[in-house]
Amino acid sequence: MDRLRAAADAAPGRVAVRTTDCLGPCGQANVVVVQPSAGGRRDGGRPTWIGWALDDETTDDLLAWALAGGPGVAEPPATLELQFIRPPGEARARARAAGSDG
Repeated sequence: MDRLRAAADAAPGRVAVRTTDCLGPCGQANVVVVQPSAGGRRDGGRPTWIGWALDDETTDDLLAWALAGGPGVAEPPATLELQFIRPPGEARARARAAGSDG
């Protein structure tokens, strides 16, 4: 958290940090959501959920991606993509849709 907050302080308007107790998929904690910038959203970027954000390497990848522009602007590091998870609402909707197929 200290590194994320320091990055937000060093890049006001580009990086913001907000915390909460649990975003839902607690079995995949720590969960970080990277929001797209306005420009990234215009270019198709959507909030990206990343699970298991527990080590310095993941923090390095998160910060590099966010500072490069984040979703819709910059490609995420390949190692970070391996940690992408579905948002809880999307996961529930998929489960409901799969249950209605049978």
